[in-house]
Amino acid sequence: MKILSNQVHNIANFIHSIKVKNLDWRSANQDQQIKLSHARILADKKLAAELAKKSVQLAHEITLMKTRQQSELTMLKTRCKEDVKDYQQYLKSLQQLKLTIQTSYDHLPDAIAQTIHHHAKYLLNTMWEAEDFEEKIIREARLIKFMTTLHEEARLHRAGTLGEKLPENTLKLISQDNSCPLPHY
Repeated sequence: MKILSNQVHNIANFIHSIKVKNLDWRSANQDQQIKLSHARILADKKLAAELAKKSVQLAHEITLMKTRQQSELTMLKTRCKEDVKDYQQYLKSLQQLKLTIQTSYDHLPDAIAQTIHHHAKYLLNTMWEAEDFEEKIIREARLIKFMTTLHEEARLHRAGTLGEKLPENTLKLISQDNSCPLPHY
């Protein structure tokens, strides 16, 4: 029993010595542990403050982006409304052009007047739908050339210089744009 008692005593002494060493280590390192604990608390607070600051900055940037996008959307809507008005004015001009053709060339078959009008609308639509700015300018130049040629021929016809002829230069432009020759009348 004494052996058992000695072993229990040795185990108790061993546990006690471990506890004493642990206590001595904690006492020796208490200042350092307190400093580390304070440093951790300060770092956590600093990180929380930095996160709060970043959150406020991010919220501000998001607000600015929303405002900028709203402004751009408003401008785009306004531009689109103006584009629609411009397009409608173009269509009215083309309708007037058709009436000019029909009154200037009263001998002209209605199908040819419709074809000229249709081609002018085609040129307008291809110009309008062009995505590339340079392509839009090229198509606009084609529409302007077509319109001025037609107006000049109508003016000359009304002045009596062309007689009963068809608007041949206009029809040639249509033929060139379609890459297929038109029959001569």
